[in-house]
Amino acid sequence: MTMQRTPLLMSRILGRGAVLDPEVEVVTQQAEGSHRQSLQQTWNRANQVAHALKTHGIEVGDRIGSFMWNNYRHLELYQGVPSMGAVLHTLNIRLSPTDLEYIINHAGDRVIFADEDLLPLLEPLWGKIPCVELLVICRHGEGGESSFENQVDYEDFIRDQPTAFDWPEIDENAPMGLCYTSGTTGKPKGVMYTNRSTYLHTLTESLTDSIGLSSLDSLLGIVPMFHAMGWGLPFAASMLGCKQVMPHRFMIPDVFLKLMVAEEVTISAGVPTIWQGVRAALDANPDQYDLSKLGRLTCGGSAPPVEMMRWYWESHQIEMIQGWGMTETNPLGTLSRKVAKRSHVNVSEDQQFENIAKAGLAMPGLEIEIFDENWHALPHDGEAVGELCIRGPWIASEYFNDPQPDKFHDGWLVTGDVAKIDPEQYIIISDRSKDLIKSGGEWISSVDLENHIVAMPDVAQAAVVAQPHPKWDERPVALVIMNEGAEFDQQAILDHCGTIFAKWQLPDEVVLTDKIPLTSTGKIDKKTIRARLDDEGYKLPDLRT
Repeated sequence: MTMQRTPLLMSRILGRGAVLDPEVEVVTQQAEGSHRQSLQQTWNRANQVAHALKTHGIEVGDRIGSFMWNNYRHLELYQGVPSMGAVLHTLNIRLSPTDLEYIINHAGDRVIFADEDLLPLLEPLWGKIPCVELLVICRHGEGGESSFENQVDYEDFIRDQPTAFDWPEIDENAPMGLCYTSGTTGKPKGVMYTNRSTYLHTLTESLTDSIGLSSLDSLLGIVPMFHAMGWGLPFAASMLGCKQVMPHRFMIPDVFLKLMVAEEVTISAGVPTIWQGVRAALDANPDQYDLSKLGRLTCGGSAPPVEMMRWYWESHQIEMIQGWGMTETNPLGTLSRKVAKRSHVNVSEDQQFENIAKAGLAMPGLEIEIFDENWHALPHDGEAVGELCIRGPWIASEYFNDPQPDKFHDGWLVTGDVAKIDPEQYIIISDRSKDLIKSGGEWISSVDLENHIVAMPDVAQAAVVAQPHPKWDERPVALVIMNEGAEFDQQAILDHCGTIFAKWQLPDEVVLTDKIPLTSTGKIDKKTIRARLDDEGYKLPDLRT
């Protein structure tokens, strides 16, 4: 007897929730009240999107860009675009025009869907992205115009289209999603997700020992849907039939908390800065919000403080689940939960929080290893430190149209993280092998900033390092040595950086110095710089508001 060889296609699972529990709601926060529609309506409209795109001439494999917040229309794209065999390219709305221009052209996006309030961010790109044929504007009653010559309103685009699409039978290894990571030096790198990889990731994310997402959940997705496909949660929730709650552009703690109460949210996902903000709002109004339905918060992007995780548990009996991953890992790699093993059932609460502080245990189906510089595997003793590598069915094996042999070794993805693995098989991230700065869950390349600053005629040397920040986790600080006779002007340097970097990527402070410490091999000694910055205690203005 042989088993059926059914291809693992997203079209087979994304409509499942709508079929099983059609009246469950998708709720989106709006300027006035909330927008509500059922899972069935969402799936019908996803089918209409597919028909509209096909009518426009979109074929299997074509890239479709989204420049949007977390809302019901973005979810319709998540369902309809992959199911029709096209590729959803989620564009990071926080990137600079320079990066966006490169990414859109590199991906070859034929259509871009954009929320109306974000249209001004696309305005500098018109005339520079010839691959884009059509702009579909998603209106929310707030105004917003674009000068792009070929544009259509989203509702007009899908109106009168059939609500049932005959999804094509395609290869399970056909691409369905594209995300670019800015966590690299040089140009952003594209990670192409396939139907098979995302199908398997979706199943794994729903495991009890994973995030444990269930059809019974009401999910508030705060992690942006342009970040590694919203951590895969919109796919899993669509498959299971969860209630989905989305904040749209209203990314403030009070809105999150009101939605949690009104929509009986049971699980939410976001980076540590989000949960710090929510905690501050709860502290300010301890009796205002009934969070009795909220059971767990997933936290990724960077390591959350143990003290904060403990506060949520002790104050509200809310479990924080720490996850580690990358755009290249689809993104779920490891998870850490309060009690993650049968043998931990009776460990002390102190030990439980020690475990949550670690990056976690590998998800089923993934292999994780640490290697020395000669590619010898190191012992899992909690002491040996090595290059963290990962492989498995939803891990990238190459970048889209961009060979990067240094990032892949003998079937392993080289993560760029330096880590230990303890005898219990927990991953403990020690450092990053590249001096990237992670600010509010977003990557900033220190090398790119340094190179741009040094390109100024008056600057002789520059070093950019991460400094801890209470709100954003890390923020960049630049040290510069000026050429002889040149005058130091911090604002001129920031203005120069602002020509190609987004505002939040700019250094919080530019420090004039006459000497930048170097290592024995002549490289900038960033550890020494960071230590001195900490000692000198520079106050960091908040440029990201």
